[in-house]
Amino acid sequence: MVLDSLGKSLRSVLQKIARGSTVDEALLAEVVRDIQRALLQADVNVQLALDLTQRVRRRATEEKPPAGASLRDFLIRIIYEEIRGILGKERVFELKPKRILLAGLFGQGKTTTAAKLARYFQKRGVRVGLVAADVHRPAAIDQLEQLSKKVGAEFYADRKERSAEKIVREALAAFPPHIAVIVDTAGRSGIDPDLIAELQRVRSVLEPEETILVLDAAMGQTAGRSAEAFHKAVGLTGVILTKLDGSAKGGGALSAVAVSGAPILFIGTGEHLDELERFEPTRFVSRLLGMGDIQTLLERFEELSNKEAAEAAAKNLMGGRFSLRDMRTQLASLGEMGPFSKLMTMIPGLGGAKVDEKQLDETQQRLQRFRAILDSMTPEELDDPSVIKADRIHRIARGSGQRTQEVRALLKHYETTRKAAHGLASNRRLRRQLEKQLSSGSAAAE
Repeated sequence: MVLDSLGKSLRSVLQKIARGSTVDEALLAEVVRDIQRALLQADVNVQLALDLTQRVRRRATEEKPPAGASLRDFLIRIIYEEIRGILGKERVFELKPKRILLAGLFGQGKTTTAAKLARYFQKRGVRVGLVAADVHRPAAIDQLEQLSKKVGAEFYADRKERSAEKIVREALAAFPPHIAVIVDTAGRSGIDPDLIAELQRVRSVLEPEETILVLDAAMGQTAGRSAEAFHKAVGLTGVILTKLDGSAKGGGALSAVAVSGAPILFIGTGEHLDELERFEPTRFVSRLLGMGDIQTLLERFEELSNKEAAEAAAKNLMGGRFSLRDMRTQLASLGEMGPFSKLMTMIPGLGGAKVDEKQLDETQQRLQRFRAILDSMTPEELDDPSVIKADRIHRIARGSGQRTQEVRALLKHYETTRKAAHGLASNRRLRRQLEKQLSSGSAAAE
């Protein structure tokens, strides 16, 4: 999970409040101290951490809980609101054809982020063109070209041209109208006049609706100073924080950028091209505190490449008509939605649960093996598992690169699931029949 250490520390604070016999001055002092320690360990600015905890203490002692709310619930709500407050305002980011300029220092993940952003747009039905305007680093052009092929975006580059603004002008003329254009620009080791001048020239040609700064979360509190400098120079409309999942300084980067005047639009939550999330402070804090994020989970389901098949498989399962084909569809959908560890943070009650990471990984790997096995089956086998005998098991094992024991384990898992689903369906049908009989009996009595 993003900022896992901070999340664990804050969730332990909430558990301490829930377990306390009473909310008194001693408990409040302990809670304030624990929150300060958690924020400082996540690299949040010292003064910001002190101000936040002082507000928590003041509100807890001066404000009265709403009618019907306990002191414990009220204190948890105050903590939630104050942490939410240091992450800045939420900004609406419209997903429509627009011109986007990406800026940033060297090594911040700008080129990969350009492809991630293209992927984000395309999954929501917006066509994208990527422009390689880094004229100083040929490897960046090659990287963006490879990534554009992966995400299926259109691509423009001119390896002989040394003028970034001319490349952008030519790209705009070459691309069809009504697409989102994302321009990847050059970076430097530091903010210097040449970098700013080139960005300003490119911006004057592109006339972007969005000028977005890409920052590595490992910068910590210094990310705020970079955001302020770029904002002053080229007028940022937002920031994307990369590598937030693996940075101990992520809390510092988030809080520092939030007060820079440039809103955080997206966060990078992993290395894969799908691991870019809209940054919405309310949802983010809910997941951080283990309260879940059902909305994001539902949005991920909506993004499935074959949502109709997933819905049909779910209906078949609930109706007791579950086939291996349905199981394959469900496993494919689960794989698209992301790693188990991230999905768990979105489910209320499970976000803060203690889980065995090794066991989670083993389960995920086993399901991947199951998918390979199912992909090696014929249409007949997927629709009628009863035809799968010893000779077919050996053929399926060879075709999937798995052991015959794994094929048998999948078939056993399927049979257990099918019987359970059939039992549930039978109980529902019986219940409906009883309800219908009772209803008709009541009518007759009347």
